[in-house]
Amino acid sequence: MSAAVHAQSGFGAGGGSAAHVATGGLDTTHGVVLYLDGITVSFDGFKALNKLSLSIDVGELRCVIGPNGAGKTTMMDVITGRTRADSGTAYFGQTIDLANLSEAEIAQAGIGRKFQMPTIFERLTVAENVELAMKADKRVRRTLFHRLSSEERDRIAESLRLMRLEAAADRPAGLLSHGEKQWLEIGMLLVQEPKLLLLDEPVAGMSDAETERTAELFLSLAGKHSLVVVEHDMAFIGKIARKVTVLHEGSVLAEGPMQQVQNDPRVIEVYLGR
Repeated sequence: MSAAVHAQSGFGAGGGSAAHVATGGLDTTHGVVLYLDGITVSFDGFKALNKLSLSIDVGELRCVIGPNGAGKTTMMDVITGRTRADSGTAYFGQTIDLANLSEAEIAQAGIGRKFQMPTIFERLTVAENVELAMKADKRVRRTLFHRLSSEERDRIAESLRLMRLEAAADRPAGLLSHGEKQWLEIGMLLVQEPKLLLLDEPVAGMSDAETERTAELFLSLAGKHSLVVVEHDMAFIGKIARKVTVLHEGSVLAEGPMQQVQNDPRVIEVYLGR
């Protein structure tokens, strides 16, 4: 079992160093996993992104906040290939130009995205959902009920333990709570071994206890993976924030440690003061 998995203590309470990130063939020799430079996206004359530039370090947990319409979702759409930039560059590692790849190729390269609402197969069991996600990664043309190898079983079990869903492995996924469904979808991404995880409002609709556990989970994943968390719940951001980027009108308004960002008059005016 990976050292990042804390089967006995739950999600764990800390991330490893960036040096331990499993980057596979991705070239991150400069310590940056994602680099956006001058990204502009317009919709019918409205600039959803306006010369947006930012970089995410290998193993970093970055929080992105901002008012509605600030460009957060469009930024993730550009990174994952759903939206093409009018201008600017987006690189995954040192050499992968995301503009040259399709959505499927970007996912295969190692970028996983979690949308706000979980997308799982509710009639299948929790374990079957993770198994399907693992097969999608490997593009194996087999039925759901093929005989799993010991390695595949271990990967599924590891994902379920990390998500605290091992006791629910044989339950229909539709019977899970909202928070558990969110964790299941994250587990379905992790079994594909992404280098970068994009997480869109992951704690929306969660109970306080589920939100607390999710904070523990993200802190345990940082270092092993790079994470970009877009969230409106400032209490949750306060639990996990290391570096915060504030978007406003499609550009970076402020960036830095949580306390610095919270005390920035510009951030208070356009977002926190509302």
